Amino acid sequence: MSSGRITSLLSRRDPIRQNPPDALLILSCLPLPVVALDAEDRFRFANPAAEQFFQQSAATLLGTSLCEFLPEDSRLFALLRQIRRQDAPVADHDMSLESPRLSRHGVSAHGAPLHDNPGWVVLVLADGSKAAMLDRQLNFLGAARGATAMAAMLGHEIKNPLSGIRGAAQLLEQSVGPADQELTQLIQDEADRIRKLIDRMEMFSDRPIEREAINIHRVLDHVKRVAQSGFAAHLRFSEEYDPSLPPVWGNRDQLIQILLNLVKNAAEAITQSGVGNEIHLATAYHHGVRIAVPGSAERVHLPLTVIVRDNGPGIPEHIRSSLFEPFVTTKRGGQGLGLALVAKLVANHGGLIECDSRPGRTIFRISLPVPPPGETSSDEAA
Repeated sequence: MSSGRITSLLSRRDPIRQNPPDALLILSCLPLPVVALDAEDRFRFANPAAEQFFQQSAATLLGTSLCEFLPEDSRLFALLRQIRRQDAPVADHDMSLESPRLSRHGVSAHGAPLHDNPGWVVLVLADGSKAAMLDRQLNFLGAARGATAMAAMLGHEIKNPLSGIRGAAQLLEQSVGPADQELTQLIQDEADRIRKLIDRMEMFSDRPIEREAINIHRVLDHVKRVAQSGFAAHLRFSEEYDPSLPPVWGNRDQLIQILLNLVKNAAEAITQSGVGNEIHLATAYHHGVRIAVPGSAERVHLPLTVIVRDNGPGIPEHIRSSLFEPFVTTKRGGQGLGLALVAKLVANHGGLIECDSRPGRTIFRISLPVPPPGETSSDEAA
């Protein structure tokens, strides 16, 4: 196929969805983002992986300037200028593409001129942040497994003697004076607090979950109603749902627990800091990632994305890498088990969770599986 033929195809408004020829079929199947930019750095083509990379549909991207996604001093613009100046392929690596609309790190970019159209450049992007996310997720799963073992040990070794300590304090309370009764009550209160902590840790146990096809939008609406009737009554919610989203293969109660925890954290961060007032809920369908299931050759498809975003102060940089580990918290008096439990419950679903935070914006992004063939949601069955 001539370069002129490719150029004419790239200039169509939505080429992938109009019986594409072989060249575009190949581009659409590539797992790496591929885009074509004209001489003014406007998008003229974007494959499905590029849609996911820029978090925009191809129809939205076409005709849009790259300047709307990145500042002019970005290294990617320097790369484009070098390609046009040398009229030859050029590559750059380990770039950070950072703006209010885009946050990608460890990006490699390979560009080449499209000679039939002066100034046009074809870019292939490799997102290193996805690999880093998968690596962090393995660490999160390891932390969850460590918490599971710790919970089993605590439950077996501490609960029985703890009950004895509390019982002894109750007996002492009956035979001592008022001043000492305060001490016996303190012993009982502290014993109760430790027991509650152990009970929370036991939620990390590796129990199999029952799963079915779930309408995630109904789950999000339920979480929103709970939040607005209580801890987030003073905050504004916005939604951006994909109406054609298929069901999630999951456990409704655990999905509610996951999202309610994330929404509550967002509300508390906004309230305590006094910065921001909005929580944004979103869903999207992407081609997703496929990850190997430990101990098996099976690879899991995770095309469904659920997003909880707030415009609060952001998460301190020094804890971002360990955010989902047990006992990591920024809350005064917090136990640091909430997000560790979220990571464990997401792992129960075979999913992935990642966090992207900076001052003024924190995003929790969950990738989840679709039901196996033949499974229908309870809503559809009704």
